[in-house]
Parts: sequence; C-alpha cells; structure tokens
Amino acid sequence: MDRNAQNIGAHFLPAPVNGGFSMEGYWVWCGSVVRGEDGNYHMFASRWPQTLPFHPGWGVASEIVRAVSEKPEGPYRFAEVVLSARGAGWWDGRSVHNPVIQKCGDTYVLFYMGTTYPYPDVPADGSLCHDSYQWLCARANKRIGIATAKSVFGPWSRPDHPSLDVRPGHFDDFLVSNPAPCLHEDGSCLLVYKARTYKKPPYGGCTGNEMCSAMKLGVAWAEHYTKPFARLTDKPLFDAGGVLEDPFLWKTDEGYAMIAKDWGGTYTGDVGSAVYAHSADGVRWHVSGEPAFSREILWDDGVRRTMGNMDRPFLLFDEAGRATHLFAATNDGREAAFATMTRSWNMCVPLR
Repeated sequence: MDRNAQNIGAHFLPAPVNGGFSMEGYWVWCGSVVRGEDGNYHMFASRWPQTLPFHPGWGVASEIVRAVSEKPEGPYRFAEVVLSARGAGWWDGRSVHNPVIQKCGDTYVLFYMGTTYPYPDVPADGSLCHDSYQWLCARANKRIGIATAKSVFGPWSRPDHPSLDVRPGHFDDFLVSNPAPCLHEDGSCLLVYKARTYKKPPYGGCTGNEMCSAMKLGVAWAEHYTKPFARLTDKPLFDAGGVLEDPFLWKTDEGYAMIAKDWGGTYTGDVGSAVYAHSADGVRWHVSGEPAFSREILWDDGVRRTMGNMDRPFLLFDEAGRATHLFAATNDGREAAFATMTRSWNMCVPLR
C-alpha cells in the first residue's frame, strides 16, 4: 500500500451511493472510522445545523458525533453526540471539529480541533458571515486537543487545556487545527497540523494558484500522547508557494506516508485533488507530482461524478495493515468550493 498510495485512485472500487454517513438537517464533514469492541464500525464525524451556512458555520457551532455500521462502507446510523458545546469559558467550549479517532492499546484516542468565543450564539437567520464577530474570534482561537475513553461508547475524558497551542513569533502563531496524528504502539505520536501566521483580516483571495501564504503545515512529537508535544522544526513542512490541507498520516516500513488535499493544484496541477508524500523522519517530505486521487468518482450506480470536494481523507486499515477503504468529506457542489453546495456527507470508497 505504501507505494501504491502514490496512485491510490487506481485502486478505487465503485463508491456505494447509499454508503457513508449523512444526516437530514445537518452539514456533515470530517469522517474518521475505527472498529469498536463490539465488532462494528464507528465513524466519528462533525455536524452542524443547516440553518447556518456551511462556511463559516462549522467554526461556531460544530459538534462531534458517533455513527455506527456493521460494514465499513456503511450506511452509518447516528448513535450519539460525543463532544458538544460546554460553555464559552472553555478553550473548546463553543465548537469542536476535525475528529480523528485512533486506538492505542486499550484506549480510544480522539484528536480534534476546538475553539470558543465570548459573543452570543449566532442567530439562525443567515446573517453569519466572514465579518461576524463570532467567526473572527472562533477562527483565532482554534487549538488542538485529545479526548480519551476505554470504550468506543465512552465516557470520554475531555481535556481542560489544548494539547497543541500556538507559538508567538513563529509561523503557527495565529491558530492550529486539522490534526493528523500517527500513533505508535508505545503511545508516542507524530502530529502534523494546519497552522496560520497572524495576519490582520481580510486574509486575501485564495483562488487558483493565488494561495493564502499564511496557511502552512507543521509537525510536532510527543513521547506519549498524554505528554506535551514539541515542535520538530521551526519551518513549515511544505513551502513551495501552494497549500496542502487536510493531511492524513500512517506509518510505513520506510518511515511515514501522507495524503493531503492540494487546495490550489500547485503540486499536482489538479485543484482539490490529493497528493501523496513520504518521509523517513516526519520532517523532510517528498511529494509525488501525480495526483493520488482526484475529485472524479465512479459510483455503484454506474455514474461517474466530479465531486464538489474530496476533503479530510481518512484510510481504514485492516489487522494486517492493509488499507481497505478511503473516507472523504464531500458535497454536491459544482466546483472545489462551497458556494453551490446544498448537501454534504462523508462518503466511502472501497479499495482493491
């Protein structure tokens, strides 16, 4: 799988139209799956009400839920809310997002982004926008945390403080989010994350190859996921003028591998496709120039569709270490953005 992931799209089987996870009345995003102690498959996902705009609604009102299926491809059924708003005084008190579920020994480890803001709740009247105080404050307060549980059913121990904070004076001094952990058997953890450099709003037009130079990926390490994370470099991982977002990491015989969204097509020439990268140490990464997969998906109804997005990729591995399914957050929009979408869900692509 390690080298095959350079062209993982060549291993795609038709995606089940009725697979994955969606919820009536909610935007759904960020699907991450683990096999529970009950033998079923459990997806941890983000949701927020469709009474708010998709973006930036997630930043002010997202919660993390669990859905369950007997089959990895789904369909997944809503089971419970795992993490929700708990008050503006908490670092993650108003919105939680970007869940990534992993298991280490007998413990389920849930990485996520949390944020807060001191203003009243956003009214469900369509007035939320990029100039809203709630969003501007929530965006600046994004941090990464880790919740744990001995059972996939909980209860979850939720941290009082973020596991990864910003660093004043560095490229990650404004926010950190989109955690991409690689947990080792001994509990040590390599963590790639998205960051932004402090910059007074507005943040600039991020269209085509005119990328927001303030968005970068960083990397940190902890000798155990319960202990402090230390940055491994003071420089961003990729600094070729483009933006890689939504990384997913896994361990290989040679070190580490990654797939990530090529936001503007800088690395692959294909906007919104995924890139494959590999690294011996988690710091120096080598990017393949060919897309790992694109937004064009063949479904099991025989129709090939170009999806609005293929974000937040997540690979499910079997006990032998083979990747069996790819999950991605997607929508019914007409381009790699959110302007024309009316529905979002977490889809699943079985792999050969």
